[in-house]
Order: sequence, then C-alpha cells, then structure tokens
Amino acid sequence: MPKQGYHHGNLRQALIDAALELIELRGPTGFTLSEAAKQAGVTPAAVYRHFEGREDLIAEGALQGYVIFADLMEAAYNSGQPSALKAFEATSRAYLAFARANPGHYIAMFESGISVNRTPELAAAANRASNVLEQAASDLSQHIPVEKRPPASMFSAHIWAFSHGVVELFARNSPGRASPFPADELLESGVGIYLRGLGLVDPDA
Repeated sequence: MPKQGYHHGNLRQALIDAALELIELRGPTGFTLSEAAKQAGVTPAAVYRHFEGREDLIAEGALQGYVIFADLMEAAYNSGQPSALKAFEATSRAYLAFARANPGHYIAMFESGISVNRTPELAAAANRASNVLEQAASDLSQHIPVEKRPPASMFSAHIWAFSHGVVELFARNSPGRASPFPADELLESGVGIYLRGLGLVDPDA
C-alpha cells in the first residue's frame, strides 16, 4: 500500500498526532521515529524534514499541550468570575479535566523529561498556564490577613502539586493502585481542606 500523502503544512501535525498516540500507548520512550512515521503514513525520511529527533517531536507535542492547557485554565478562571473562590476552584478542576482529555499531551508535558526551558516558545506556554493558577491564588489570597497570607506563588504551587499527585496516583490508572475514592472527590476534598486551613472556606462548608 502506498504511503499516505500530506500537504507540506499537514505533515508536521500528522507526525505530532502520531507521536502523541504512541506516547499514550507506550510512554515517551516506547516508540521510534520510524514508528511515528509509519503511524502517520509517511516514510521515516520525512520526519527529519521537520524534526531533528524524537525529543524534538515530543517537545512539540508538549508545546501544543501547554497551549491547550493554558487555554483551558484561562477559560476555567474566567468561568468563576467575579467570585475569587469559584475561579480558584475551577482552575484546580481544570487540571484533572485536561489530564483526562489529553493523555498524550499530558505525558509529553510532565512525564517525558523534556524541560520547559527547551525553547522560548515552550517556556512561554508553560508559564502562561502556571500564571493563571497563580493569579487565581493571588485573587483569593486578598481575603487572608496580610500577616497570615502565603505568597501567591507558594499557594498556587501547593495546589498544582496536589492536583498533579491526584492525577498521577489515582486518575491515570497506575498499575496495581486502586483509588479509594473517585479522583474528582479526592481533589475537591483536598483543596477544600487546604482552603479551610487558610480560613477561606467556612469549616462547616
């Protein structure tokens, strides 16, 4: 069967899509460029017209993932306005929603070993995503007395770490590990406990 042809502008994306499918199935180191080319329906030589190697291809998948992630985070933040609490809670839920809907991108971003500083474009996209959560934390922090207020960057880092932990341990079907509760409930209750500790949610809420 002849190789599937792509216009020049489509071949690059076809290779990225193929790599993301393979990453989801086998992990970031579980495929070769030849396999990505075969998945995309082109010859292996075609890959090198767009990417220097596998890491370059994975990095492009991570970049696209961060753009999607940042857009989702911004939409979540805006959906909660004008309530700082609702905006913050929406951004924490968006993390879990993104991981579920975009597993290939998620793995390329967080499990491939690709540095977010690999390229300026990747760094900018990653920063845009984290800045949304930090802004949501900053908004909510205004309700905490100054002497008890944690830095917004620390506040958002805590929630990012907690969300990431829930995703890794209980939302991505880790082998041999069964979730004691649905990941959504774990995330919501954990964020609630954190916010109660800061006095941002009523103890009886």
